[in-house]
Amino acid sequence: MFILSTVLLSSIFIFISSTMSQIIDDESCETLQSEVHITKDEYDEIGRLKRTCSGDIPVTKCEGFCSSQVQPSVASTTGFSKECYCCRESYLKERLIILHHCYDADGIKLLNEEDKIMEIKIREPAECKCTKCGDISR
Repeated sequence: MFILSTVLLSSIFIFISSTMSQIIDDESCETLQSEVHITKDEYDEIGRLKRTCSGDIPVTKCEGFCSSQVQPSVASTTGFSKECYCCRESYLKERLIILHHCYDADGIKLLNEEDKIMEIKIREPAECKCTKCGDISR
C-alpha cells in the first residue's frame, strides 16, 4: 500500500511539475531589434512645407505571447473570470536620432549643413514583459 501511495504521489507531482513548466514555457515576451522607416515634415511659421527628412532607423520592439485564461466564475457578473496578459513595454526610453535624407518642398535634396539632416526624439521600449491587458498605469 505504501509503495502504491508513493508511486501515485510521484505521478501526481510529475504531472503538476510538467503542467507548471508548460505554463511557464507558454510565455515568450522579448525585446527585439527592428528597423522602421521614419519620415518627418517641417513647416515654416505660416504652415508651408519647409523640408521633409527620412531614414531607416534601428529601433527596439516588443514581440511574443503571454499566458491568458478564461474560466467559469460565480463571483463575476458575466459568469467568467478572465485573466489576459499582453507582451508590451515595461518602460520606454527616449533617444535622439538623425534623419539624413532631407528634401525641400520641390523634392530637391538639401545639401547645406543646416538643412541636410534633421534630429528628432523617439521613444522605444527599453524592456518588454507580460503585463495585464488594459493596464495603462505606466
